[in-house]
Amino acid sequence: MRFSEQSMRRASPLWCYLTALVLLPLLGVMVLATAAAQTRASEADSAARAENGMRTLAALDGARRSVEQELIPFLWLHVVANPEAIAMLDLPPGLLEVQAETMARDSARVRAVTDRALAGVPAGSVGSAAAERAATDLALLRSGGNTLNLDIEDVYFRFLAVSNDLMTAQQAAAAAATAEGIPGVTLRALQDVQSIARLSQVASRQLPLFFGSMFAGGDSMIGSRTAWQTALLDYSDAERQMKSLSQPSLREAWRAVQTSDAVGAVDGVLTSGADGDTPTVSVAEIATLLVQTQERNDLLGELVETAIGNAHTLVSADREEATGQLRGILLLAAGLLAVSLLAALVLGRSVAGALRLLAGQASQISEGSLVEVEVAGPREVRTVSAALGAAVAGLRRIQDQAQAVARGDLDDALLDQPLPGPLGEVVHASVKEIVHAVRQREELQSALAHQATHDALTELPNRAQAVTLVTGALHRGRRSGQMTGLLFVDLDGFKAVNDGHGHAAGDEVLREVARRLTAGVRPGDVVCRLGGDEFVVLVEPVHTEHDLLELSHRLISSISEPMVVQRAQVRIGASIGVAVSRDGSTDADVLFAEADAAAYRAKAAGRGRAEIFDETLRRQLNQRAALEVAIATGLANGEMQVAYQPVMEVATDRLMGYEALIRWTRPGVGPVAPDQWIPVAEGSRLIGEVDRWMLHEATRQLAQWRAESPAAPGAPDPTIAVNISGRHLADPRVISDVADALEASGLPAHLLVLEVTETVLVDDPLANDHLTELRAMGVSIAIDYFGTGYTSIGQLRNMPVDTLKIDRSFVASTEPAHRELVALMIRAAHTFGLTVVAEGVEEPDQLAQLKAQECDQAQGYLLYRPMPATEAGALLRSPQPAGSL
Repeated sequence: MRFSEQSMRRASPLWCYLTALVLLPLLGVMVLATAAAQTRASEADSAARAENGMRTLAALDGARRSVEQELIPFLWLHVVANPEAIAMLDLPPGLLEVQAETMARDSARVRAVTDRALAGVPAGSVGSAAAERAATDLALLRSGGNTLNLDIEDVYFRFLAVSNDLMTAQQAAAAAATAEGIPGVTLRALQDVQSIARLSQVASRQLPLFFGSMFAGGDSMIGSRTAWQTALLDYSDAERQMKSLSQPSLREAWRAVQTSDAVGAVDGVLTSGADGDTPTVSVAEIATLLVQTQERNDLLGELVETAIGNAHTLVSADREEATGQLRGILLLAAGLLAVSLLAALVLGRSVAGALRLLAGQASQISEGSLVEVEVAGPREVRTVSAALGAAVAGLRRIQDQAQAVARGDLDDALLDQPLPGPLGEVVHASVKEIVHAVRQREELQSALAHQATHDALTELPNRAQAVTLVTGALHRGRRSGQMTGLLFVDLDGFKAVNDGHGHAAGDEVLREVARRLTAGVRPGDVVCRLGGDEFVVLVEPVHTEHDLLELSHRLISSISEPMVVQRAQVRIGASIGVAVSRDGSTDADVLFAEADAAAYRAKAAGRGRAEIFDETLRRQLNQRAALEVAIATGLANGEMQVAYQPVMEVATDRLMGYEALIRWTRPGVGPVAPDQWIPVAEGSRLIGEVDRWMLHEATRQLAQWRAESPAAPGAPDPTIAVNISGRHLADPRVISDVADALEASGLPAHLLVLEVTETVLVDDPLANDHLTELRAMGVSIAIDYFGTGYTSIGQLRNMPVDTLKIDRSFVASTEPAHRELVALMIRAAHTFGLTVVAEGVEEPDQLAQLKAQECDQAQGYLLYRPMPATEAGALLRSPQPAGSL
């Protein structure tokens, strides 16, 4: 023991070890910080060099553009000094002198700009040598050029050599800037500068070559068409490179330059005749071309300067960022060193004292076991030991509660016991939240499962659940050999309640019907709501069909009892169809279809009664299915045709358009009346196919007529009206169907009129939305058979319609009240800005009455019957008098 105590006394204090432990990684951090600082310093130097390179690049580009601008006046002075060129241009002597003086002034101005630009190249930079060479070469050219004795081709290529030398130096400056390890954004900005500078250089060389092809002669390099066409190809290639600009602002600026008047005019002149003979250009056009070329060069020069400015801004930002990061790293490293040394000293001494007090009691807890802590020793140690014991007890309770949650025993009384201390409060609150969340999830899952299978209004099983329940019942019937019955309940008079008392009253009626049906069936039977005013009752087991009919009559009597809704007494009825599966072999969908067919027959037989599905209905269903197949086959095999009934203007007897009416000639049967097969198509998805066929055929036919017989000046274009079913209109695809038909035919949208019944507008909000969207496309909307539904005249204000078609029953009526009603409809429609079309006009006095009432248009047998496309199209070429059949 003595040896151990001596060893402990000879050992260094704990704070020394902690300090050393902290210093070792700290030294590593300092080394990394130093390396990072050196990297940032290198990046700052690179950014500074790149910034100097950008200044050189800007100066070189300005010098290059000025040298290329100096070439045009120089060449023009040589051209006007050439007698052959003067003869070709047929220039008056006075105008020649004016042009020469103008070009001399321009040449002097451009030379001054060139000299300033060359002087602006920084000495000792990458481009300084090129700038000195350019100044020397230009001095020689100017001294020789003033005599106008130099060969024009030699002058052109010497100027070109100066420009190329400056462009090479410019590229070298850009390469030096990009070699400094700059960020990718800055690198792409420099690449943008090079792309725009190349475009500017190529563009500036087009006009000299253009003039050369006109005046220098084809035997010279500058006057050959090959040089001009090569310049055009270079310009096109440089334009394509502009598509790869990385900066949106530059792309927008390039689009503005590209669409400017000057660029468009110059490009139009320079590219004209590129594949043929050299175009002839007048003196005025040459002067205009020079001005426009200068404008184009100025625009491209501004674009180059913008690109250089953007790149310079990015390079400067890179330099400032690298410098700021360097300062930040140095400050961070210094602060970290100071704070770490101080913290190591303070923490070492503090932790050493705490560990000496806690080592004994904490040794067992450090092993991970929640054991009892023995309280012994001095007061300080006892205090710490007691605290450790309390902590262990709290941990045990936390462990017990966690185990209860893990087991799923959410009703364990242990979960309600609080835990001591602030930490215990937080942990216990977390446990309670977990328990609450688990319970909420279970309740939500139950609620979602209920919502997915039940109707929100009546709380009855919905259509999907009804199919599932019927399928299960049929399976049980198949095993047991017992009959399963299904009652299809369709309410009578429910729409009148909705229209007369509002949808809220209608919802209350549906809830009351659900209660009466549930109360009227046996405990084992199930009532479901399919949607709207349709319910079904699943009955199992069924002893006889007579029992199902008796149940149906009881339910009809119960539903027919008066109801008090919103303090008003209402009455509705019910028609019930009964279907029976004797051994469960029937499919659920088939059983639903049979019950629905029986309910339809009950309604057709007078409502308020029950009908059972029998062989007669089975034959009708089979016939209906066969008719559906025949309709689909007829569409595929071209058995459908379109008849066109003209629509005439009442006041002028002028043809305004046609209504397209579908006709079906069934092989082996002959013509099939629309009322015999259209309802069958509407009862299935076939009506959408029929509507799509009609849209394409009718729009195609009208487009063909318009191409063959265009409307006379001032005359209206004829329209084509196509009926759209309510089922198709509720389908979101109706928008694309109409758009596809218009696109395929090329017919303007405003010449297509879609006719819909007023009940569709009132009963189906989705159809209303689709009509609004179609009307926004430009298509016109017409209400067909107006007056036969429940639409009030006041509702016209808010409907997405353009035309109102008055039903033939009002037009044909001789009752004074009906005639007044027609006049009221016409006045109301005109008040709301609608066009009025009267249907079924068959008598001359009807037409006269409509004319007196200022009806806009009319159609009917008195005017024209529906006719084939050939006869209808002939009306556009040689209109027949109204009243012909």
